[in-house]
Amino acid sequence: MYLKSLTLRGFKSFASSTTMHFEPGITCVVGPNGSGKSNVVDALSWVLGEQGAKSLRGGKMEDVIFAGTAARAPLGRAEVVLTIDNTDGALPIDYAEVTLTRTMFKGGGSDYAINGQGCRLLDIQELLSDAGLGREMHVVVGQGQLDSILHATPDDRRGLIEEAAGVLKHRKRKEKALRKLEATENNLTRLADLLTELRRQLKPLGRQAEVAKRAVQVQADLRDAKARLLADDLVTAQSALDQELADETALRGRRAVVESDVAAARERELSLGEALRGDAPLLARAQETWYELSRLRERFDGTAGLAAERVRLGREEVEEEPANRDPDMLLTEAGQVREQERKLLGELGQRRTDLDAAVRERRRAEGAHAEEDRRRIEVGREAAGRREEQVRLDGQVQALRTRATAADDEVARLSGARADALARAERAHHDFTALENRVAGLDAGERGLDDAHEAAAAELADLEERLVKIRDEAQLAERERGALHARHEALLLGLTRKDGAGALLAATEQVSGVLGSVAALLTVRPGYEAAVAAGLGSAADAVAVEGIDSAVTAMQLLRADDLGRSDLLVSADVDVSADRSTPTGLPAGAVPLLGVVDAPASLSAPLGDLLGSTVVVESLAQAEALVADRPGLVAVTRRGDLLAQSWAAGGSTATPSLLEVQAAAEDAAERLAETSHVSERLRFDLSRLEEERADVRSRADAALAELHESDAAMAAVAERLGQLGGAARSAREEADRLAVAVTEAEQARDRDLSGLAELEARASAAEVSADDAPDLAELERLAELVRRARATELDARLALRTTEERSLATSGRADQLERAAAAEQADR
Repeated sequence: MYLKSLTLRGFKSFASSTTMHFEPGITCVVGPNGSGKSNVVDALSWVLGEQGAKSLRGGKMEDVIFAGTAARAPLGRAEVVLTIDNTDGALPIDYAEVTLTRTMFKGGGSDYAINGQGCRLLDIQELLSDAGLGREMHVVVGQGQLDSILHATPDDRRGLIEEAAGVLKHRKRKEKALRKLEATENNLTRLADLLTELRRQLKPLGRQAEVAKRAVQVQADLRDAKARLLADDLVTAQSALDQELADETALRGRRAVVESDVAAARERELSLGEALRGDAPLLARAQETWYELSRLRERFDGTAGLAAERVRLGREEVEEEPANRDPDMLLTEAGQVREQERKLLGELGQRRTDLDAAVRERRRAEGAHAEEDRRRIEVGREAAGRREEQVRLDGQVQALRTRATAADDEVARLSGARADALARAERAHHDFTALENRVAGLDAGERGLDDAHEAAAAELADLEERLVKIRDEAQLAERERGALHARHEALLLGLTRKDGAGALLAATEQVSGVLGSVAALLTVRPGYEAAVAAGLGSAADAVAVEGIDSAVTAMQLLRADDLGRSDLLVSADVDVSADRSTPTGLPAGAVPLLGVVDAPASLSAPLGDLLGSTVVVESLAQAEALVADRPGLVAVTRRGDLLAQSWAAGGSTATPSLLEVQAAAEDAAERLAETSHVSERLRFDLSRLEEERADVRSRADAALAELHESDAAMAAVAERLGQLGGAARSAREEADRLAVAVTEAEQARDRDLSGLAELEARASAAEVSADDAPDLAELERLAELVRRARATELDARLALRTTEERSLATSGRADQLERAAAAEQADR
């Protein structure tokens, strides 16, 4: 066994397809740094199943795909094909050559194949393990790997030896088989337990089944009557529900109106509060103006009184100025006047002190009044917000209390109904058990079936046999249909492209003019798929587009989005009625390749260019003779071998072409449709036979009923059993439904009570007390103090002014009197 060839396509630095042929012996790969020597070894490890990206000198597995250069676009997939010579039979497979293929797509998925047939990674690992290669790739010795083997632990060395000897594979298989056997043993034990339990349960059930069979009709009548009663109850309940819904709708409407009125009232309250707060400064300024005007009026009145007093005093002085007054009297009066001046000066100082005190008191009172007014406004705003919140919470609390009360009533009603249903079920079960024991005694004396019943039973057995046969045929047809469906889906999956062509077919919205894949657009005569695929070559995998512009756009998209490469078949506008020239004068058995292909008219011109000179023959010998006789033609066999004057292609076909896969998919679709038709027909026959069996079984039951018609006691007992069984089941079902309803109602009530407690706590916390209302009495008291302080200040000012006027009036009077006294003494 040795490596025969290695082909790399898009793997790391090998952008183009590169094939290396090896011979037995030692092969050296020589080249400068960066030429890709290590990439060859990585390709060997990768195709043999290596899963570690670091072992391949990369960060992730997608790094093995050619990433592109400045002169070449990146590729969408990487593929490595390794051919191993197996003439010595080292690999346990019946092939002289074994070809291993691994393909990695840009999306991250990997495909594996052995000799062109898709397989799993496990299949490749087991195949290589049988040859001693091993899944750990110890046959590929890289840098540092030898050192790790030399310094390995005993367990690691044992693993290497077992893998080299082929023991590890069998150990893994043994462990897997033991796990399966253990799971199977557990399943068998469980199955035996289930069978034992089922056999134990079937014994009493068999006796009950005979009794229950006789009560089927009675139970059917009971179910019908109960259904009618339930329907009537449903209609009544629906009517009540409709009425409740109508009432609820009306209440909701009324509630909406009330809530709208409340919201409007709140809005008005807020607007009035805002207006009040806006008018408060105006009111304060108006009060200040009133107080100032009052003070000025009082000052004016005082000044007028003072002026009148001074006029009066002036007149009295003029009248009291007698001539030749006594100097001593004048001096005495001057002393009195001077004493009066001193008293007025003292009184003037006191008046000024009183005025300063009154001003300070007035300012303090005004500050206290303003602070109290601000506090009142703030307290009013907060109280309004709390009142609004309290009203909302009170409404919610009331609603939850109503719902909780209704839930309590509902729980009580449902609990009572459940208790009543359980009592009825218990009574019915007790009576049913008593009658069942009586039926068991009567059943021992039953007679066999009469001729009519035997005939019906025989007919029923025949129908059963026919039903089994038809059912088996239907199951077989259904399995065949499932297999064909799976094959059709698999073939369609095989038609799904994962390269540049697949990307174009998926990007029809971005690229206009994409007609579809060539394989899907062509219709090939059965048996000629391989020949057409060989004649078309790479065009068989191409994508058809409408024109050169669409082709250029498609190639630009592939290059811009790094979607890989794709062949494009460009359609052309041609006259459909015009015949394209095909080879004539062909030997027997040879036909033009265009004659076995049907295609849309837009593809006639490009197909003519590709296949116009291609002829289909039966064998290579005929192809050789045809090319030798007519060198301008290309001969292709129906098996896909192609021969021309200057080139040829052929050999064994490992993978079917897209045309063959497309034809196989269409054939699978036709067979699937036929099988589906057969399956539908068998299901129809099966349904018809089941109806006949039901009819025959009904007649057999009727015959059996006639057989026991004379036994009135048994009929009465069976009827009673049916009634009691139905009543017991109905009562138990009703009790179960009521239990669920009670649980749901209790849960709803608990939720409401929990929410009610929380809302009550919040409502209590948000409750507005009388103390929270603004203290208007304190504000009025402070306003009264302001008014009094202002009046006191005004009085102090008037008193000061009066004293000042009196002091001014008396000033200089004593000097005048003294001068007058001196003048009188001088005159004497």
